[in-house]
Amino acid sequence: MTSKYHCSLHKIAVFGLLLLASPAMSQDSILHIQPTEDFEINGEGNHSAWSKTEWIKLSLQHGPSEELLTQAKVLYSETGIYFLMQCEDEILTATLTEDFADLYNEDVVEVFLWTDEAQSLYFEYELSPLNYELPIIIPNREGTFFGWQPWHYEGKRRTRHATSVQGGDKESMAEVSGWTAEFFIPYALLKPLGNVPPQSGTRWRGNLYRIDYDLDEPRYWQWQPTSGSFHEFQKFGTFVFE
Repeated sequence: MTSKYHCSLHKIAVFGLLLLASPAMSQDSILHIQPTEDFEINGEGNHSAWSKTEWIKLSLQHGPSEELLTQAKVLYSETGIYFLMQCEDEILTATLTEDFADLYNEDVVEVFLWTDEAQSLYFEYELSPLNYELPIIIPNREGTFFGWQPWHYEGKRRTRHATSVQGGDKESMAEVSGWTAEFFIPYALLKPLGNVPPQSGTRWRGNLYRIDYDLDEPRYWQWQPTSGSFHEFQKFGTFVFE
């Protein structure tokens, strides 16, 4: 990956003034994450464990005014953290068919986890509608950042992930009404980041994002708004583990 990754990844100049004027521009958004026993995922998000928590809505921060609902749920267990993201959609703008590709250039959901504020390191995870993933660690020094792929990515260090599609076929450029991403990030993959694994009362900084490329101009959703790049980690919200 080159410096083009950073510019293309999140379109760094994304209407900062509009975000500053937005009533959603709070710097102290808090997400309370409930504990769960480990469970299997299938991309449908229909396991009973998800009933333990409520949906949170991501806000459209940039793009045409026609808004599509994007919402998420988060749980944690003794071995890792679970995410469920539901995205209303019209077209699956997804042509890439391999892991570790530049998924951010097409429809995608993303999670950022900054587990230890003493270090300018955080974990980024991306998942496409076609169920291809990009897990990377990001060292970010005063706005200079780059992604590093996991080593020995196997066994207990591997994520579990699945996707499903509503109202159409799960194939590139299909007309649909929505898609679901369900994934599990094991704590073993986050080593040696600090403050891992979390316990009751632990706080991480983090954010949830979505990018959609159906229209001429891409749309961006965020849980905790930043004023530009998705990589403004010091503006992330707070995850509180219950």
